Amino acid sequence: MSPVGSKRDLSGWIASGLVVALVLWMGSAVFFPPLQPEEAVRRGPPPPTVVLVRDSEAETVPQMFVAEGVSAPRRDTLLRADMGGKIAEIPVEKGAMLAADAVILRFDARERTAQLRRAEEELARARRAYEQAQTLLDRGVGTLDQLVSERAAFATAEAQLASAERGMDDTVLLAPFVGRLDELEVAVGEVVQAGTLLARLVDLDPLTVRFGVPQQALAQLAPGQTAGLRFITGETGTGSVQFIASVADPDTRTFSAEVSLDNPGGAIAAGVSVQISIPTGTQQAHFVSPALLSLSEAGDLIVRTVGEDDVVQEHAVEILQARSEGVWITGLPQAVRLISRGQGFVRAGDLVRPVSEDAP
Repeated sequence: MSPVGSKRDLSGWIASGLVVALVLWMGSAVFFPPLQPEEAVRRGPPPPTVVLVRDSEAETVPQMFVAEGVSAPRRDTLLRADMGGKIAEIPVEKGAMLAADAVILRFDARERTAQLRRAEEELARARRAYEQAQTLLDRGVGTLDQLVSERAAFATAEAQLASAERGMDDTVLLAPFVGRLDELEVAVGEVVQAGTLLARLVDLDPLTVRFGVPQQALAQLAPGQTAGLRFITGETGTGSVQFIASVADPDTRTFSAEVSLDNPGGAIAAGVSVQISIPTGTQQAHFVSPALLSLSEAGDLIVRTVGEDDVVQEHAVEILQARSEGVWITGLPQAVRLISRGQGFVRAGDLVRPVSEDAP
């Protein structure tokens, strides 16, 4: 076959192919008709997301200042020996509750007793000598110098007796106030020096609770406010704010404060951790499960709700109080429809189909 004949056959095949393609395109309208309007609607935007909602009404919630503190005695005194000597008697036990002026211990007082008797005798002698010198001077047979000398001796004897009496007082250790004998460092028969630590007396009624107040909360607190106290040992109580410092600690920038609590019999110990809760006012808040809280792209804490138009709204909120069963939050309108389930699948502005979580 010549080259000319081959070219004519190729052109014929191409022309035949084009005719077949044209016929198929024209027939496509018969076998694949265009979409009807109803089908186009069915393939339009997806239906709204179904979310569960519940109605929530804001409630009046007390605002609380909460801090951690520690209990401390009202008074805490270390009792030391005013004299050296031998311990002769200890009539009380460690841990005993003592009345004011109760005897804690006695020293061997035999030497001090002898000194007191000598001082009393010397005073009596000096008084007689002074009176005799006064009588002689009145009769004109005595001298003024002799009277002055006897008067000085009498004054010296008075001072010696006072010193001996104080020495006798030092032989007995008394409780300076009502309190608990928390430490007793000596035993009967022990010889101690003056200044030796003998005992420790603590006054736990009322009990003092000390805590720090941050700068931003200082204006919320004042002496006289009621304070709820929860001790780590399980006890609870109600006290009152007694003191707030006017100068902040330079290291922590907090102000020291104290709450006083009645503690009959010293039932609550000192040195125990305490949570202090002080009401500072009221605020409208909603009680929600922590599961309803989310974070916005900016990192803010938010809650999603559904408006009257069934459009999702996002509200920045703050936690007012945290409880084991939920949290009180602020930042929501007085009445809202909270998205209780499905909040993770919607965003602000989305149209949703809300269904009450109480619906059957």
